[in-house]
Amino acid sequence: MKKPVNVISMRALAIMYSLIFVLCFQQVVNAQETASGNRISGMVTDGAGKPMEFATVVLFKAADSVLVKTALTEPNGKFQFSVAEDGEYYVLTTFVGYTKVKSKVFHVEGTTPDIDLGRLELRATSKNLKEINVVAARPLFERKIDKLVMNVSNSSIATGSTALEVLQRAPGVAVDQNDNISMKGKQGVLIMLDGKPTYMSSTDVANLLRNMQSTQIESIELITNPSARYDASGNSGIINIKTIKSQKDGTNGTISLGANYWQRWREYGSISLNHRSGRFNIFGNYDYGGGKRNNHIEINRLAKGNPNTYFSQNTNIVPSFSNNNMKAGIDFAINDRNTLGVMVTGYFNAAKEDGNVETLIGAKNGSYDSSLVAKNKSKDHFNNLTYNINYKSVLDSNGQELSVDLDYSRMDGKEIANYNNWYYYANGDPIRSPVLNRNTTPTNVDIKVFKVDYTLPLANKLKLEAGVKGSWVRTDNNLLAERQSGGEWVNREELSNHFIYDENVMAGYLNFYKEFKSTSVQAGLRAENTSSRGNSVTANSIVERNYLNFFPSVFVTQDLGKDHTLGISYSRRIDRPDYGSLNPFVYYLDQYTYQKGNPYLKPQYANSVELSYTFQKKYSLTLNYNKLTDVISEAILPDSASKGFYQVFENLAKQYYYGASISVPVKPFKWWDMYNNLDVFNLQFKSPNLAGQAVNTNKTTMMFKSNNSFSLYKGLNGEVSFSYRSAANYGVIKIEEQHYVDVGLSKSLLNNKLNIKFAISDLFNTYETHLSSAYTGFNYRLYQKMDSRRAKLTITYKFGSKDVKAQRRRSTGTENEVQRLKN
Repeated sequence: MKKPVNVISMRALAIMYSLIFVLCFQQVVNAQETASGNRISGMVTDGAGKPMEFATVVLFKAADSVLVKTALTEPNGKFQFSVAEDGEYYVLTTFVGYTKVKSKVFHVEGTTPDIDLGRLELRATSKNLKEINVVAARPLFERKIDKLVMNVSNSSIATGSTALEVLQRAPGVAVDQNDNISMKGKQGVLIMLDGKPTYMSSTDVANLLRNMQSTQIESIELITNPSARYDASGNSGIINIKTIKSQKDGTNGTISLGANYWQRWREYGSISLNHRSGRFNIFGNYDYGGGKRNNHIEINRLAKGNPNTYFSQNTNIVPSFSNNNMKAGIDFAINDRNTLGVMVTGYFNAAKEDGNVETLIGAKNGSYDSSLVAKNKSKDHFNNLTYNINYKSVLDSNGQELSVDLDYSRMDGKEIANYNNWYYYANGDPIRSPVLNRNTTPTNVDIKVFKVDYTLPLANKLKLEAGVKGSWVRTDNNLLAERQSGGEWVNREELSNHFIYDENVMAGYLNFYKEFKSTSVQAGLRAENTSSRGNSVTANSIVERNYLNFFPSVFVTQDLGKDHTLGISYSRRIDRPDYGSLNPFVYYLDQYTYQKGNPYLKPQYANSVELSYTFQKKYSLTLNYNKLTDVISEAILPDSASKGFYQVFENLAKQYYYGASISVPVKPFKWWDMYNNLDVFNLQFKSPNLAGQAVNTNKTTMMFKSNNSFSLYKGLNGEVSFSYRSAANYGVIKIEEQHYVDVGLSKSLLNNKLNIKFAISDLFNTYETHLSSAYTGFNYRLYQKMDSRRAKLTITYKFGSKDVKAQRRRSTGTENEVQRLKN
């Protein structure tokens, strides 16, 4: 009897139960500790008497001003300490933009009742608003110990752009012709939104980001070596996209409208609302994007045989799209320490695509005796709703926290595509009757996830993080391939297929952080047990897997004086195949061009080491080494039987990555900020057998990005960005160099409530893709040009209180699973 998909190994159960025991035991210890001490409490307010959240409250010994404990105020402005040692104390309260407030000295003894310090009122500093705005302005890029932050919200180049286009301009990030996202030359990046994995395939992630407008983005975090707290997927790191939030009580919102044009119009708009009153916080936003794109592809290739055959393919595709994204939710503060939230997110997207493909065929290059003309039309819609329930408890004033997420996500889609082929002699006479094909592909995906995270600060600047997570995913695809015969549609049994994929991942992690005088150490271990079952119902073929993996990680940071910081890190990670790549369906562009899935794909594993040096917390040098086994690589391979070629994902044996990255911010003048980033890396791919041949490729590549921001005149700002990547090899695909320049202007009016941005992306229209084969015996060249040059205008208006505190950022459980969906 075969194991069900959700079987958990005994070792994985032992790990999870051990973690749960640690959590429960700590609750008992914490309860005892709290009961044995004296409670010191109070409230922090502003000059108007309103409670202030996130104000810093520090407890000191009165005798020698030794720091005892630190706390942040809750949404109602309250704070609380537990003190076990007798003595005299005082508290100091601070908040950016406000003067410090010191309490009176109070005495604590074992018999002393709980002490209420009452209300501590913070007064705004006397600096005028313009001075504060100038000081608080954030640069476009910020270098932090564990990540690089790109602040998007004030960028004029980002105007009128989608999240995907903004991401493409981040240092070290590239997006290829098939929407695969890489960072520092490594593919397999985990994309997160507000700390939540997206659980989609690279194609669907790209579609999601293509539908998200830049007006919703606050910043992008680039994390090259994540800790054990994160899902182990994503061998080249994590990109976290944080959406715009706001502060304090009241109601506010943002309306943004825009359009861009060069060859075709596109329009976009968004509205976001947030209301906070007392214990309730209600929020929501809606984004729309619609229009058309151009996509031109040329492919020239040689199919060896007796005789040889030359193909020259010219394709013009015009996709049109209508995308709708939404999010709505409510947070309820049960009391000072416990918050319950409910959130619904979703998208409702529809698209059409008209493609014309002409392929000239002949026995000599440049001399053709026949042609194939394909007229392809498709339309699809994909709807998704994700429900999240989140509970967060602040267990004490020292930072002990417990967070629980329950998630359910459902995606329903359907694609109908017509592939119609006509065959002609060189003189234009038909060779045979046209061949009319149709594919209908309904898709359903169900994702269920639970996640528990726990944080425990201990003595001597030691912190413990622990958590468990379980995910259950089912994808159901039913391809009906038909061909028209005698005016009727007839099922093509050799291509039709019903494919069901089930996967269960159970995970647990422990993470320790210790801070010494000049050294910080973080070490963690994550365990993930995976059970999967791919069932090709039509072919009666089943592929099952069950495996347990451990993923250690270590991070050490050493301060070498005031301006110098050295860091070293190691982590092991995994990338599981996305659900669509496992699907054995075959999709035809024409008789000679198609793509197919591979149900036998195995997960790939990565071991990564990074050494970093930071000077003055802004100049940085990093050295990277990465080794992958069973590398999941996109391959374009010949089909000798049909003289065609196809695209498929295959496992290559090994990949070696050696890289160096330098980040240099420069300020030539006080009105000019420049951020330069250079990545140089060497990629080696090796495999003893890929479709009958060995693979051994080796290429060194350089990526350079320079972002320049200019303060021109009274709220008028400008930006110029330049990006260059030299030629690169990815598996058996060679990619030639790419480069482009973006420019933008922004102007703020009406006390910064109204903002107008104008930009031109790819100013010189140079961004294009040239591919060729690194696979011995297969000769092809591909050229692709999309409408990358566009003029964009965006108008954004902010209304209501600018200090409304927005929804909590929560890390839902479905993020990594959705990352691997594929339509």
